[in-house]
Amino acid sequence: MNNPFDYTPDRACEQAYRNLILRIDELGQSHNPEDVELYRELQEGKMLGVLVAEDATGERHLFYAFSGQLGKSGFHHPAFVGPVFDYLQPDGYFKSAEADITRQNTSILRFEKEHLATVRKEYNVAEEKLSKVLSDRKEEYRISKSQREAIRNRELPGEEERKSMIRQSQFEKAELRRLKKRLAEELQPFASRLQEATRRLDDMKRCRRHDSEKLQRWLFSNFHLLNARGESRSLMDIFAVTPLKVPPSGAGECCAPKLLQAAYQQGLRPVAMAEYWYGKPKRGEVRIAGNHYPACRGKCLPILAWMLQGLDIEPPLGDEYQTPGRAEPTILYENEWFCIVDKPAGMLSVSGKGDADSVQQWLLRRYGTEKGVKVAHRLDQDTSGLLVATFGHEAYKTMQSLFARRMVVKTYIAELDGNYKVKGLPQTGDIRLPLESDWFDRPRQRVDFDSGKEADTNYYFVGIREGRSRVVFHPRTGRTHQLRVHAASEQGLGMPIAGDRLYGSRTGYSRLLLHAHRLRFTFPLDGKVHIFESPVPF
Repeated sequence: MNNPFDYTPDRACEQAYRNLILRIDELGQSHNPEDVELYRELQEGKMLGVLVAEDATGERHLFYAFSGQLGKSGFHHPAFVGPVFDYLQPDGYFKSAEADITRQNTSILRFEKEHLATVRKEYNVAEEKLSKVLSDRKEEYRISKSQREAIRNRELPGEEERKSMIRQSQFEKAELRRLKKRLAEELQPFASRLQEATRRLDDMKRCRRHDSEKLQRWLFSNFHLLNARGESRSLMDIFAVTPLKVPPSGAGECCAPKLLQAAYQQGLRPVAMAEYWYGKPKRGEVRIAGNHYPACRGKCLPILAWMLQGLDIEPPLGDEYQTPGRAEPTILYENEWFCIVDKPAGMLSVSGKGDADSVQQWLLRRYGTEKGVKVAHRLDQDTSGLLVATFGHEAYKTMQSLFARRMVVKTYIAELDGNYKVKGLPQTGDIRLPLESDWFDRPRQRVDFDSGKEADTNYYFVGIREGRSRVVFHPRTGRTHQLRVHAASEQGLGMPIAGDRLYGSRTGYSRLLLHAHRLRFTFPLDGKVHIFESPVPF
């Protein structure tokens, strides 16, 4: 079976998805209001899945799934498989407990808006009033003190007058202490009521959190997932050995677990699976309607690692880059401080968790450890082109400082799927879309204007060939997958880089058509302007 995290859909899945789209299009033409409502919801964006499975005789069966819930019916719709665990039964425990939590939410909100708000207002009014009394008294005593100081500065007071001023000062200080104590006593009842109300709110929230966690544990303990050996395990058990320890919200409700569960329950053997995005992209996500996408890693990787046990799974497509005979890096320039490496597509810049080779390891084999060689920045594994590696700590820190201060001018060449003129894009422009990691589907990135990091790219289209647009990118920042997301996002150019298996489609391409073509910088340790170029290999 294909690897759900890295694959090209086979013809059976592609044809099955096309048939599914035809059925969805029919919903939009239906005279049934529920069908039309369902069609409109799908248009807002949904991940749809297709699974091909075989029975003991070799006959093939098709299964379809959607992620999460859909419409008023939630999990159940004709032509789609049901959920792994249907917790939405009207009279079931989940709905009853969920309704109780909803009532708690309403009570908490009402308590905050009514009782707590009233008590806090009473406290604030009393505090302001008493603070005014204290402030007025302090001002009165300040004036009195100024008058005494004026007398001392104007003339030398007599003994009796001096003693009188001291007694007056002592009296005012004592009076101020007594006033502060009395005002604090007057404010105490208001403070006590506010503390009690705040305590009560905390108790209500603590009770809600306890009930919510209890409900989540019940839910995930009842999510029992099968594998190809016929074994069953709950979501709680599956995630217990992961860094998360507990399943994230929505775990087990993606397409892949639903499809595999349905096939196993009918005694069938899965042979191919694919997931496609249908409709508009969700806010911030880079999804293109009709493109296939790998299963998400945050929620699905632990689940599918269990559910696929007992099946013969293809290795990731990325492994083809590690086969003997693939291209090796090339040293284009070298001096006493740094060297310029031309990295092939498919090779890591620095070592990851697996055994895949990297430019850093290759350099260590070439120069040995005594030279202190270190890659100063990174390119995506799928991107080819120029990398800077330094010799020694001083050169490394110097080069990193140049990148951090944006004093290295980088030029990339890419080919995008689509015709920029047909899309009505200007020939040149700037893309400013802040990016952040998609935590449940890493290494993907997403656009986020609230918490994303600044990402700025200048682009210039230089030609159109065979339905693709060639573009020159000048990234002013160096965010992860910046060029790939700025190209693919509808908020950017709306045309993914050709061969992009994360944000576009790899079908028909052996690699990502993105190349780090040119570097320009002034190196402080030799004072020279350095310019390097690597020919575009596509």
